[in-house]
Amino acid sequence: MPTTTLTTPKFWQAYWVTMRPYLLFVSGVAGMAGFALGAPQNVPAALAAFPAFFFAYGFGQALTDCFQTDTDALSSPYRPLVRGIIGKRQVLGISLAGLLGCCLILSWLNLLNLIPGALSVLGLATYTFFKRRWWAGPFYNAWIVALLPVMGYMAAVGYPAGPSAIFATVTGGTLVASVFFSYANFVLMGYFKDISADRASGYHTFVVRFGWRPAAWISDLFALISLAAGGTV
Repeated sequence: MPTTTLTTPKFWQAYWVTMRPYLLFVSGVAGMAGFALGAPQNVPAALAAFPAFFFAYGFGQALTDCFQTDTDALSSPYRPLVRGIIGKRQVLGISLAGLLGCCLILSWLNLLNLIPGALSVLGLATYTFFKRRWWAGPFYNAWIVALLPVMGYMAAVGYPAGPSAIFATVTGGTLVASVFFSYANFVLMGYFKDISADRASGYHTFVVRFGWRPAAWISDLFALISLAAGGTV
């Protein structure tokens, strides 16, 4: 049983820590970059979209944490969810509600954002299954984040622009590619610090399967592709 309830400040402090507030800019930048390609002078829409993109990372991170307490108990025993300060059901409910709220805001700007929004939530909920497989983890997490500039562009342009609209220009396509490979790099690099815990917990990540050096080379390759794509934006 969790030691806090939703009515106590300690719970919300612990949930805030679980959201990784120092990384909220990741989803914020990715989403607003796509928005900027669509309608950078649409201030009201930008003010609505920014908090949705900014907090999306935190809600998503908290959601995935609910399915990874086995490896987190070894690699990050200080986390509130692992310590039992907050409970899985609490975190799961709030995270899904938060992600739904973000999707609704972006869908208000463009109804078709319901499509990538639903896909992103489904992807986050199933990520742990793919993280256990060395060939899937970074790519699976990256496509979820790569949906953010797609949704940002759709929110800026408005209905009836669909998920493919951003790819109508070279700049849009390379932006999505840059986000995809930069986040794949971020995910793979993150596996380095968890290698012992992942091995013990049965997570066969690329680092666990092939070791540090091959994983470092692949991570560098992802970074180079991201930089090359980003340089054309």
